[in-house]
Amino acid sequence: MASSSPLTGVILVDCAKANATEGLAIAAERCGYGSDTAQFQAALRKACSDMNVTPRDLADLVDDELSPWKPEPGIEVAPDTPNEL
Repeated sequence: MASSSPLTGVILVDCAKANATEGLAIAAERCGYGSDTAQFQAALRKACSDMNVTPRDLADLVDDELSPWKPEPGIEVAPDTPNEL
């Protein structure tokens, strides 16, 4: 749901982070900046700077933890039968 007024500070960063996977235009709209992506980016840079966070772009706000876990390649070690447990 889009904010009725432009968000600022930590709330802006949280909103941008939640919508980062949707793209810049949608994140700007949902954070209350409408189609003004330049103002959204400037406000986001300031909010991040105030928090001592320096993302290069919107995608840097996406948590890696949200991506599915993929095990490292390796070998499976298990008994041949249940009796060998």
